[in-house]
Amino acid sequence: MSAILVEEKFAIEDNAVALALFGHQDENLKVLAEALGVRFISRGNAIGITGEKRAVHQAQLVLADLTKVAKVRPLTASDVRYAAQLVEDGKNGQLGRLHNDVIQITSRGKKITPKTFGQKCYVDAMREDLIVFGIGPAGTGKTYLAMAMAVAALKNREVSRIILTRPAVEAGERLGFLPGDLQEKVDPYLRPLYDALYEILGVEVFRKYLERGAIEVAPLAYMRGRTLDDSFIILDEAQNTTPEQMKMFLTRMGFGSRMVVTGDITQIDLPKGVCSGLEEARHILRNTEGISIVELSDSDVVRHHLVQRIIRAYEEFDRAREEKSLGRKR
Repeated sequence: MSAILVEEKFAIEDNAVALALFGHQDENLKVLAEALGVRFISRGNAIGITGEKRAVHQAQLVLADLTKVAKVRPLTASDVRYAAQLVEDGKNGQLGRLHNDVIQITSRGKKITPKTFGQKCYVDAMREDLIVFGIGPAGTGKTYLAMAMAVAALKNREVSRIILTRPAVEAGERLGFLPGDLQEKVDPYLRPLYDALYEILGVEVFRKYLERGAIEVAPLAYMRGRTLDDSFIILDEAQNTTPEQMKMFLTRMGFGSRMVVTGDITQIDLPKGVCSGLEEARHILRNTEGISIVELSDSDVVRHHLVQRIIRAYEEFDRAREEKSLGRKR
């Protein structure tokens, strides 16, 4: 028995919102059509929706959610897919709440907001607790959102400086053997942090902050022996710390400071047999008051949709390999 198809319309009053909603060459509508199994026909500022009754109703709900977001900022294909997922989960009407939470505005006027409810939980944790662990796969915005929160805290004079650090695993933390001054030695390891700050602050403003010491970027090895007061401190790529390094870093915290630790425990580059300090800290500090551990998932990935698929494929592969290994042991 063939399914009964229905047709409904969705109207948009504002031309600019309509253009943002449709996307370049109707790209957003194509993504949504694939996600929900409906067909769209744009007619001026109205959209004709054809499909099964439930799917058409879901499409109307998603379009209503996306219209609210399009009034705040440009839409991406990730926004469209996430909105469709929320409606599938019975959470329609909630997407607008995310995009009303503007953390920071970049040098180019782009509003930085959480794009998923996992990211919203992460941002709220950074506002509420002094130490926050953001753990999740690539593309979930762990570092970028932490940077945005740090810049907001600096501009609002909640802290007097931002300190950014990473373990230089590839160099075995033996930076003294590399040619050049300290900056030249650590730049390759800290480049992703610079890139994020360039986008948020602009190159000139970033350099001014750097020159007067309001922003410090250094490898984790250079944190030893310091007490970091009145600072917003971010440890990135924390999955590549040893337990000793993690304990050393966490105990650098001084008065008036906040810490954010980010990492992806599926991408540990430590030598075989060496325990990750991030994994150990997650276990030891899970129930410690004043510390939040936020775990993001592939549903929080806001990069190209293929990144989400790659993460899921690797998770399935690892799961199958583990099951096979357990089967052999039995």
